[in-house]
Amino acid sequence: MNEIPATRRDLILHRLEQGEPVHAAALAAEFAVSEDAIRRDLRALATLGLCRRVYGGALPLSPAATSMAERIDHMPERKSALARQGAALVQPGELLLLDNGSSNLALVPWLPADSGITVATNSVAIAAAVMQRKDLQLIMLGGSVDAHVGGCIDASALRQLADLHPDRCFLGACAFSMEQGISAFHLADAHFKQAALAAASHSVVLLTSEKLQTRAPYRVCASAAINCYVLEADAPAACAQALEQGGSMVMRASARLTSN
Repeated sequence: MNEIPATRRDLILHRLEQGEPVHAAALAAEFAVSEDAIRRDLRALATLGLCRRVYGGALPLSPAATSMAERIDHMPERKSALARQGAALVQPGELLLLDNGSSNLALVPWLPADSGITVATNSVAIAAAVMQRKDLQLIMLGGSVDAHVGGCIDASALRQLADLHPDRCFLGACAFSMEQGISAFHLADAHFKQAALAAASHSVVLLTSEKLQTRAPYRVCASAAINCYVLEADAPAACAQALEQGGSMVMRASARLTSN
């Protein structure tokens, strides 16, 4: 990092931390340096784990850039609060599709008891949690397991998904911004999520505040494509308002959570 002027580095990093993508050509013009110099800056920041390099620039990191195994124990109370609120949407007898994601994993204990609910999932961790609930039926969408994603996102999983028509899909959002919508870090994962949205009658996203205004390389859908967002109690009011103006329903998790 010694070769990067501190003021330029800090300015670039500040923009990334604010959820803004940065472009090498624009930065080069702004700082009056070569694009090669900016690319070196971005490579150095990426090496430190402070951004994600993409062609032509860099993207801010989303918490979902880490593996599923690492995310399971991250902010469990906040995810449980989101899950409790999201579970209130579920009706008896529904077929639910729970996409890969640690927030969706937190949903399992909050699903209504003895309500004839069937859970379909491509997540190994979610399937294991559902198995602990004797009152839930489980459909495992299988195939080759992607260790980083934590489940199956290959052609086999897509073929099995094609046989289902879920009442409600809880979609895992790797990253979210109002401008770019929902995005994913793996192309196959983005394709699976798109197929899940197309198959389901209703879509829900449990969205932690730390994912707001973050981006990942592969687009899943526009923000308005999701029927309902469950936001944290401290999520900015402007975000909730923008989502509602786009036609989505917005719910907020309780600031305090009691056990179920």
